[in-house]
Amino acid sequence: MAVVQGQAFKGRQFAAEVILWAVRWYLMFPISCGVSVDHTTLFRWIQAYAPELEKRIRPHLRPTNGSWRVDETYVRVKGKWTYLYRAVDSTGATIDFLLAARRDAAAAKRFLQNALRAPGHPRPRVINVDGNPSYPKVVAELKGERKLGRRCRCRTCPYLNNISGTRSSGDQTTGQRQPGVPILSRGPADDPRI
Repeated sequence: MAVVQGQAFKGRQFAAEVILWAVRWYLMFPISCGVSVDHTTLFRWIQAYAPELEKRIRPHLRPTNGSWRVDETYVRVKGKWTYLYRAVDSTGATIDFLLAARRDAAAAKRFLQNALRAPGHPRPRVINVDGNPSYPKVVAELKGERKLGRRCRCRTCPYLNNISGTRSSGDQTTGQRQPGVPILSRGPADDPRI
C-alpha cells in the first residue's frame, strides 16, 4: 500500500502506512496488529482519519440498486432491548441501519430519511416492507416532502425481507453464528461491496 506523506500525517510518531492499516483493521475487526500502540492513540487515529477514509472509499463502492428491503428487529445492545431498523437492496448490500428505542412512525421516518441521505445509494423505486403499519404512512409523507420520487412504491411483502434477515450474524432459531453469513456492516471499511 503506497501512501504519500502529506500534511495529514505531519507530526505523527508512526508512519502513515502504519496508521492507515491500524485504522482499517480497527474498523474491520478487533485489533491486534502486532504493533505496540496505546489504545488512546488508536482512538485518536480513528477520530482523525476514518471520515477521510470513508470520503475517499465511497466513490469506489459498487452502488446499490433501487429495490430496497426494509425491516426492523428487536435486539439487545449493552443489556438494553432496542429496535434495529435495517435496509438492504435486492442483492443483500447494506444501505443503512439505525438503532431506536421505539418502533413508531417517528423512528421509521428518521431511519428512511437517513437512508435517503446516505451517499452512494440511488433513490429507491420500490421499498419492500414487513407488516409495520408505519411505513406506508411515512413513505407517503416523504413523497409529499419530495424526498422520495412520486413513482416510488411501498409494498408490504414479508417474504422479500428474508434477504435482510439472512444478513444478521446468528441463526434465529439457535442463536449460533452460521458459517459464511456475514455480520451486519459497521461502516465502510468492512463493507462487502468494496
